[in-house]
Amino acid sequence: MKRFLIPIIAAMLAGVALAQAPPPMETVTVSGTGRATLTPDRFTFTVGVQSVAPTVDDAVAENNKRVQSVIAALKRAGVTDKDIQTSNFNIWPQQEYGEGRLPRILGYQVNNSVTVRSTKIADAGRFLGVAISAGVNTATGLNFEVADPARGREQGLRAAFDDAKAKASVLAKAAGRTLGRALVISEGVQQNTPPPYPMKAMAMEARAAQDVPVEAGTQELTFTVTATFELR
Repeated sequence: MKRFLIPIIAAMLAGVALAQAPPPMETVTVSGTGRATLTPDRFTFTVGVQSVAPTVDDAVAENNKRVQSVIAALKRAGVTDKDIQTSNFNIWPQQEYGEGRLPRILGYQVNNSVTVRSTKIADAGRFLGVAISAGVNTATGLNFEVADPARGREQGLRAAFDDAKAKASVLAKAAGRTLGRALVISEGVQQNTPPPYPMKAMAMEARAAQDVPVEAGTQELTFTVTATFELR
């Protein structure tokens, strides 16, 4: 008889435990977006010299001379050694094509580009003007950046959480509930949206020493937060 009582008692105790277990917590999960607008504190631009000559040696020699003049002029203007970097060097044969025969080489084109990075935002236009006056004839870009995005991190994350909480409050109210505490919070992927300043490759014939008018504007950093709140 005792053998049958033990499993019956165990089943009864399990039933009591299940009856006393709290119901699963109801939650709402939402995502919020926050933005921080910062003033750029760094800029980059790439300029170069394109040279063409009948032989490789002549093309390289002419190009070297002009690039050295550009670099020297930038350094005299205040650009430091660590802020100038060679970013591209190419040699292409200039060929003439004719039907029924092999291409004939007419000469060689040499391209040498340098990239300037600096935190002297106010000097961006002046440095560009100096490079143009020194002999560059190609340009591929000008960008203003925020060197340390952490500057706006706290502001952006707080705004993103506030946005998520506001959304959750609306949903809770719509369901006839009230919003409880935040149970889980996770950060999403940060997105940077710097203002574009594209400059297509172009010939620059002007040699007058003048600043190039540029404006740094602002840069917006976007943060996302996903949060789970309890519903009461």
